[in-house]
Amino acid sequence: MYIDLSGKRALVTASTGGISLAIAHGLAESGAEVIINGRSDDSVNHGLETLRSALPAANLRGVAANLDSAQGVETLLKQVAGVDILVNNAGIYGPQPFDEVDDATWDRFWQTNVMSGVRLSRALLPAMMTKGWGRVVFISSESARNIPADMIHYGVSKTAQLALSRGLAKYAAGSGVTVNSVLPGPTMSDGFEAMMQEEMAKTGKSLEELAKAFVMAERPASVIQRAATVEEVANMVVYVCSPQASATSGAALRVDGGVVDDIV
Repeated sequence: MYIDLSGKRALVTASTGGISLAIAHGLAESGAEVIINGRSDDSVNHGLETLRSALPAANLRGVAANLDSAQGVETLLKQVAGVDILVNNAGIYGPQPFDEVDDATWDRFWQTNVMSGVRLSRALLPAMMTKGWGRVVFISSESARNIPADMIHYGVSKTAQLALSRGLAKYAAGSGVTVNSVLPGPTMSDGFEAMMQEEMAKTGKSLEELAKAFVMAERPASVIQRAATVEEVANMVVYVCSPQASATSGAALRVDGGVVDDIV
């Protein structure tokens, strides 16, 4: 399948590393103009350098803005006139016992993981609908379906993204704009690699070996019995953003390796 996104402009939020940088790479490789976003100029510049090194001819630019508040989203929107593709990836996570998660933490997760996508979709979706073409994608998580006991606040925010995505798909019905969620499972991202550095040094095992051991211990329902690569997740996102995915909307598309034990 040849995916051609020439002439399309894409915004990928929090896209300076990991899964989101792979998504930006995939969209740019398919011909889209890609706007990457990070919290700081340094992180944005690093992401741009990484992409330009791999794709010298790519049409790229970056905007530094922290999307955990309305003000941060407004900062981004002032520099983004309009897009054809919006990938809502901005998010935070972290384990914490439920009884220790205070209101401020709940609000911080809600503002970053949910409201950033609400605000950006509210600002950018109507123009897509008027134009008759667009793609909105929320990067959720298998934790939206398989709520982790040690990250209930995170799981709730990810489930909310599924409801938001489905509702927006109905809102955009018949307009030529699709709205979907993609649900990664255990993935060998930059964050996972950083977490495993000490273990790799201590055991001499590769990242792939440690990731597989993690999956078998913590997600034994996995069908592929390993962690996904960031490219495997990005492939699904790029497809959903493509013209070929025009009949897919309102869906929660899992790239979880079969961790969620469900046939639908």
